[in-house]
Amino acid sequence: IFRNNAIMSSMGITQIAAVMGSCVAGGAYLPIMSDEALIVDKTGSIFLAGSYLVKAAIGESIDNETLGGATTHCEISGVTDYKAKDDKDALDTIKNIIDKIGDFDKAGYNRIKSEKPAMPEQDIYGILPKMRNEQYDMMEIINRLVDNSEFDEYKAVYGQTIITGYARIDGWAVGIVANQRKVVKSKKGEMQFGGVIYSDSADKATRFIANCNQKKIPLVFLQDVTGFMVGSKSEHGGIIKDGAKMVNAVSNSVVPKFTVIVGNSYGAGNYAMCGKAYDPRLIFAWPSAELAVMGGTQAAKVLMQIEASSLKARGEEITPEKEAEMFDKIKARYDAQVSPYYAASRLWTDAIIDPLDTRKWISMGIDAANHAPIEKKFNMGVIQV
Repeated sequence: IFRNNAIMSSMGITQIAAVMGSCVAGGAYLPIMSDEALIVDKTGSIFLAGSYLVKAAIGESIDNETLGGATTHCEISGVTDYKAKDDKDALDTIKNIIDKIGDFDKAGYNRIKSEKPAMPEQDIYGILPKMRNEQYDMMEIINRLVDNSEFDEYKAVYGQTIITGYARIDGWAVGIVANQRKVVKSKKGEMQFGGVIYSDSADKATRFIANCNQKKIPLVFLQDVTGFMVGSKSEHGGIIKDGAKMVNAVSNSVVPKFTVIVGNSYGAGNYAMCGKAYDPRLIFAWPSAELAVMGGTQAAKVLMQIEASSLKARGEEITPEKEAEMFDKIKARYDAQVSPYYAASRLWTDAIIDPLDTRKWISMGIDAANHAPIEKKFNMGVIQV
């Protein structure tokens, strides 16, 4: 981390440290390698070795405050730059320092005056169905997230299980890629399940992501995805190569990406819709989210079949009652692990937010990303056709 301190300083990234407690041994270097360091009187201390170790090592008797307290480092050693009377005073000093920092080059993302959605935002609470396998129209959520509820949909009647289009959130221009959760019917007469990525929707999303990179428009992914379509028809149609194109586009995208997990986030669908491994600037979940390799019921059935086969191989008889008991036990364990709180506690998501705060989080993220100009050219490399 000290190396990172030095490199960030050479890159012109301002670093300010507040010492509110003890910084000992290696930890003492971190605040002092920052541009400016504050220390709180009577509670903050910095030293390579505390008073007990000093006594043991060289026989010197000294208290910690005299050894490395605020007065010592602000008035004698000169190690720290500001002495604060308490934590609040330290934070106020930091605010004053930051308030005077000069501006830097911007990425230049488009922003105009913000407008509230035309449709009531509070309605979001009632859009998601109680059962995860029930349908709903993702456009109802989009219309309550975007400025003035205006959404310019891209390829609206093609690849309909993914919604793509341009909008504004808190004035910022964004490209939205969202999973449509209602059953749709293609012009070829094919019924397509909501929340599932098909070849046509993957192709559409790939092209749209490329367009946003071409136009320097940040991307917002709204996830409620169960995965890619399976079966012989999809395999013969090349779902793997079409899905790979979408994953390629997400991976190589250079504009800022922001991911909102609204509902399901399962398997390869998580990857294609810009999961944690695909470097979104922020990824956050609604309390209704679930993150897993597959849905709890399907996963429990698969795991139960494996366990039942293992028991039968050992000569044990599996009654319907025992099979149901095994299923319930496995599903309960699996359900606990797909919770957004389980994911957040392992840093798989950055936060769990109130759905009504979604606009604020996305706007805050784009505002921060706007201070980091794009340095890499968009290049998808070799893709399957």
